[in-house]
Amino acid sequence: MDKVKFAIPAGSLAKATYDFFGRSGYKISGQERTYRPTINDPNIELKILRPQEIPVFVSEGLQDIGITGQDWIRENRTDVEVLQNLEYGKIRLVVAVPKSLNETASISDFMEDIWSQGKNFRVSTEYLNIASEYIKNQPAYKKRFGESDPLIVTPWWKKGDNTRAKIFLSFGATEAKPPENSDCIMDVTETGSTIEANNLKIIDTVMQSSAVLIANKKVMEDPQKSEKIYDILTLLKGVVDGSKRIHIFVNVKKTNLQKLLTELPALKNPTIAPLANEGWIGVNTVIEKDCLIELLPKIRKLAQGIVVYEPRQVLALDEIARRKEGRCRVKEK
Repeated sequence: MDKVKFAIPAGSLAKATYDFFGRSGYKISGQERTYRPTINDPNIELKILRPQEIPVFVSEGLQDIGITGQDWIRENRTDVEVLQNLEYGKIRLVVAVPKSLNETASISDFMEDIWSQGKNFRVSTEYLNIASEYIKNQPAYKKRFGESDPLIVTPWWKKGDNTRAKIFLSFGATEAKPPENSDCIMDVTETGSTIEANNLKIIDTVMQSSAVLIANKKVMEDPQKSEKIYDILTLLKGVVDGSKRIHIFVNVKKTNLQKLLTELPALKNPTIAPLANEGWIGVNTVIEKDCLIELLPKIRKLAQGIVVYEPRQVLALDEIARRKEGRCRVKEK
């Protein structure tokens, strides 16, 4: 079988990605010295790329699978299959304006105020396509310019026909652009502290984003490679599920067992085993973390003791099998 070409992200997602892989059972080495680190699976070929590029390369079939941000999938308008939200690298894509802007003003009102003064509205961002869509959907823009496209300006090319709304490609330090070089920015943030420190305020959230595992759609139709990709998905999804669940062991009297199972429906499909002490049963299962506080008072009344573990992984083999079967049925149709 050809190796599965797996693109992992450089930059801000890198450390969290390596930590995530470590919890999944994969070991990556050499990432400090090369863009082609090794992994403890001979059927996977890793390559480190910028998260901005990964959706494009996966969509084009140059990489089979990859990890990137939801924001870059939307920005690049790529046709990829999202296999799993990995739920780390969480950020918000926001619009920020100078703090001097009227407290009650919306972005649409701000745009209209600038145009009414005979000026052009300017945006600085890395997210050119998302910014263009966002501006076009503002009521003030629709009223003045209808379906015309804002002018996108980069050092190499320009696109769009409306010079009254200009979107400038930012190469970093986007927060420094207003007010001289732009009227607002569209940028990602975790806490908003950097935006605040640069005398800006967030006026709108465009989208929320986190790291996701994506695949090339044609590769998922390859019998051999798709099998390996499902193995990878199983291990990575296991980390996501493991972070939300806990493993509990409860000792309960035989006479209380049925009552425990009846009153606690969250104890799904538990493993039940007799203990050395006759008359007692061990109940072993995995539950959602959020359920423990609600279940504890009832468990305390019916059980002798409880042991709680935080699992590193919970492998949802049945769910992965259903996904695979569902894809096969769709293909057959």
